[in-house]
Amino acid sequence: MDVSLIVSNILNPPVLFFFLGMTAVFVKSDLEIPPPVPKLLSLYLLLSIGFKGGVELVKSGITQEVVLTLAAAMLMACFVPLYTFFILKLKLAIYDAAAIAATYGSISAVTFITASSFLNELGIGFDGYMVAALALMESPAIIVGLILVNLFSVDEKREFAWGEVLREAFLNSSVFLLVGSLIIGFLTGERGGKTLEPFTQGMFYGVLSFFLLDMGLVAAKRIKDLQKTGVFLILFAILIPIVNAGIGLAIAKFIGMPQGDSLLFAVLCASASYIAVPAAMRMTVPEANPSLYVSTALAVTFPFNIIVGIPLYLYGINLFWR
Repeated sequence: MDVSLIVSNILNPPVLFFFLGMTAVFVKSDLEIPPPVPKLLSLYLLLSIGFKGGVELVKSGITQEVVLTLAAAMLMACFVPLYTFFILKLKLAIYDAAAIAATYGSISAVTFITASSFLNELGIGFDGYMVAALALMESPAIIVGLILVNLFSVDEKREFAWGEVLREAFLNSSVFLLVGSLIIGFLTGERGGKTLEPFTQGMFYGVLSFFLLDMGLVAAKRIKDLQKTGVFLILFAILIPIVNAGIGLAIAKFIGMPQGDSLLFAVLCASASYIAVPAAMRMTVPEANPSLYVSTALAVTFPFNIIVGIPLYLYGINLFWR
């Protein structure tokens, strides 16, 4: 593997700010970001990436490649929680296995945005419709996770409020804003893109850096929770993303995706949700231990992907796309 890819990724300003946040916790600095601010930053990032994706979708149009990519995205969002559940069930309780499987079947929007930033730094183009794939992969894993709990749970008295579950899966704030921004970008096209360019382009990397600074603070604090997970879950949180990325790259090669789109698709397959799915699991599967599914996704898989995973997956693309 070309070490320069990892170095290039690590020296990307947003990633360095992630390290700065982790360092602040390790050296016991009093650096902290008030709780409402990260929420505002995450909403900005979702709005920006969704809107830009909609504008780009106008340029690319709805082609056969777009349809195949979106279908593949939904397929992976259902397949990953299914196969990982049976791996996790070997060591964990049904509820914990289902919650973690759903977490890894869904996606991390910030990992996707970091990968987009990495591609921009390298001058590699990608298509806006990948944002639609991002939006479609968020919810199916939640549904699959809850179906698994229903099928394998020994508690016959357990009931799910499926209306609330579906509402949380498809109308939670991140999915709603992302899809809504994508539609607005698509409706307004290039004219709208130029109007919002100072907001969606000029501020983007500064906001991403600030947000990853906060993510570094949170991830470092979550590392303590890994003591409860043991070696099995730590290895799972590193190896499963690599396996999922490999499956994603094989699908991308089969469909004929270009290099940039292939990397983003692999990152979507390899990432794990630490916002939408945990929120849904807390509400619908209270028996599952949040320290297991949140700490593995946030303290292991997220740092692994943004530091090593993204350049590793690009290396795989460079190797097999030649």
